[in-house]
Amino acid sequence: MPSTVTIKAPASKSVSHRAFICAALAQGTSLVKDALTSDDLIRTRGCLEACGARFVNTTEGWEISGVSGQPQGGGLRQNNGKTLGSAGAPEGAVPADCDVHESGTTCRLITAVLAAGLGRFHIHGAPRMHTRPIGQLTRALAPQGPVFDWQGQPGYPPFIIQTSGLSGGDVTIPLDESSQYLSGLLLAAPMASHPTTLHIGGDKVVSWPYVSLTLMVMADFGVDVAVEALEDGQWRRKIFTQVTQVTPGLIRFAVTPSRYRPRHYTVEGDWSNASYFLAAGALGNKPVHVQGLRRDSLQGDKAILDILASMGAAVHWDETGVTVSGGNLHGVDLDMGSCPDLVPTVCAVAAQAAGPTTIRNVAHLRIKESDRLDACATELRKTGVDAVTFPDGITITPRPIQPGLPVSFCTYGDHRLAMSMSLFAFAGVNATLDNPGCVAKSFPGFWDQWRLVR
Repeated sequence: MPSTVTIKAPASKSVSHRAFICAALAQGTSLVKDALTSDDLIRTRGCLEACGARFVNTTEGWEISGVSGQPQGGGLRQNNGKTLGSAGAPEGAVPADCDVHESGTTCRLITAVLAAGLGRFHIHGAPRMHTRPIGQLTRALAPQGPVFDWQGQPGYPPFIIQTSGLSGGDVTIPLDESSQYLSGLLLAAPMASHPTTLHIGGDKVVSWPYVSLTLMVMADFGVDVAVEALEDGQWRRKIFTQVTQVTPGLIRFAVTPSRYRPRHYTVEGDWSNASYFLAAGALGNKPVHVQGLRRDSLQGDKAILDILASMGAAVHWDETGVTVSGGNLHGVDLDMGSCPDLVPTVCAVAAQAAGPTTIRNVAHLRIKESDRLDACATELRKTGVDAVTFPDGITITPRPIQPGLPVSFCTYGDHRLAMSMSLFAFAGVNATLDNPGCVAKSFPGFWDQWRLVR
């Protein structure tokens, strides 16, 4: 039996974003331990600091002093938290600078949270960010009071928010583009002047587990959200951890004005970034053991274990973590609407399995850091694999991959493409990446860890 490689999972990016935001909105000082250090988190931290929160990196973790001021307890403010008039910033004041760069999570969550603040805020980022839509979110926020001044194409960054807080009320948000719109509205709702009821519109819901993560972190910081499902004509309260399937119009969220409370908080391991190493265990000659992952995690990307097992890999848990080892991998048919960040990983595994794999219900991947569906197909074809996209998915049909084949993969500046294409090393491909440094967006230490599984 080959020796097992042991990897420690990096901290969860999704939970780190949410913990930073909740701590910044709390009245008092929190200690957030084991938060991820990455470009995206630097952007979230920078936006929060620009609007009055204080972050100090200590040996124990991040000490975060929240912003007080709104009657409901917390509200980000222009001018580094200095008191402004009741109508917001004075006319002509320079807005707080909030550079989200390429972090879609930062952009969507921070936009809603800033709309619940006081003043003027300039949201902008890298060129790719200015092509990623946010109009569904701003249309849900605007009736509550904020005014959005579009600096380019309406519905896309860059833009300026002018706000004196949110009024609350009934709000409907579609989730066919991103669950982060609802997560942002949830994070902001406790600071509204009146109760807020959030409804889901549209035709479908994508990436639902990320909403559960938001509700989890909000609860951890003292904010209770009533999750209600429509059953037999009546709204009945549900425990959010038990809600796994969501249909628009049949679920709502009731949030009363309340205060985030400071606390000590430890961020769990990240299933998204662990997926590359778990996939390496399925593809390589050495089992890979990953520590630091919660077996009961609400992260949707925990689905990587079920996916790899369905393809023929062996999965084993013990008291320290989970081990994946290889088998006779075969193609599968998958609905990955709840775990879209895993798609590039699964594509790379599917290309090295026997028989075709079809991935469905992931049209929202087309508005990520790249059009991930087309990008995955283009890069897979460089290895000789057949890859065909359709509006909401991709079909991969493996072909023999020539050992030693030199392939120059394009990353599109997309961290998930860079990490996923590295899995072709297990097919003997002599791979190079045009921008290996883009992994710093979510996993700066990836390459050091990756050497252990090669």
